[in-house]
Amino acid sequence: MRAVVIERFGDPSGMAVRDIAEPAPAAGQVVVRTEAIGVGGVDVVIRRGALGAFGFAEGLIPGSEVAGVVTALGDGVDPSWLGRRVWAFTGTSGGYAELAVVGLDAVAVLPDKLSSIDAVTLGSSAPVAHFALRHAHFTAGESVLIRGAAGSIGIAAVELASRGGASVVAVTTSSAERGRRLRELGATLVLDRAGRGGNGGNGDSDLFDVIIDIVGGPETPAFIDRLAPNGRMVVVGVVGGMPPEDFGMPLIRSFQQSRSFATFSLDTIPMAARKAVLAEQFDDAAAGRLHPVVHEVLGLDQAAEAHRRMDEGTVFGRIVLTP
Repeated sequence: MRAVVIERFGDPSGMAVRDIAEPAPAAGQVVVRTEAIGVGGVDVVIRRGALGAFGFAEGLIPGSEVAGVVTALGDGVDPSWLGRRVWAFTGTSGGYAELAVVGLDAVAVLPDKLSSIDAVTLGSSAPVAHFALRHAHFTAGESVLIRGAAGSIGIAAVELASRGGASVVAVTTSSAERGRRLRELGATLVLDRAGRGGNGGNGDSDLFDVIIDIVGGPETPAFIDRLAPNGRMVVVGVVGGMPPEDFGMPLIRSFQQSRSFATFSLDTIPMAARKAVLAEQFDDAAAGRLHPVVHEVLGLDQAAEAHRRMDEGTVFGRIVLTP
């Protein structure tokens, strides 16, 4: 089968399509013939080599989620799974391929009205947004800032915060056109990437009860300073790089305001709880209550180009690969 392999960490030129052996499912696993593959921010971070300390090595196949049809079963798997349309979480690797092997516990059945492309646009992103808001103890009536709202996690967080009754849903983005599209999805205040400007409020001085940060990077301390008293900031990604080593100093300097900082990874949520939320979100998407935003669909052999566009910061929504 064909698969994308990271032969060298760094820029996207280190990725290549190779012919490799087809995977065989072990007990409790299934093989999914992929119809759509999500390109996520975590794939970009891994490809850059930024997470090398976590045991990633050159030669891996990136990709954490796929959608397609179950074509083979491991021992102990009910035969009724054969031929079913599913979304599957492959972990941190294995998705950029024509076939993906996954544990049955990481597989969710797709509604008939939901396409495979829409499934991988929402599959990991919308649950991250849901559980990150819960991790921040968000409640109706609070103000929320989504930093880096143009990606699939940010877009889902905008919709979920708006539906959850946020008094303000502020977003950071890089263009007026993106701001317009985010307002259509529920944003009420649009700021630039540095958190300045805005419509409907004084964006330079507004403080927020909750900040969901997908970016990280050197500007992290400046956004901690945007927390209201008792405000909570949750970082769910570092697509902009690691924060500076002293990024927590604003919390100490504003000690009397009881601000909080946390990280969140979906890995800390049991798979059964993830799949329960995901099933609801898939049903919402099929019914038009949640809106997957697909930036572009590219072929598997264009994975490096997809990563170049991610690096450029020009993607709105999710890029999806198809074999």
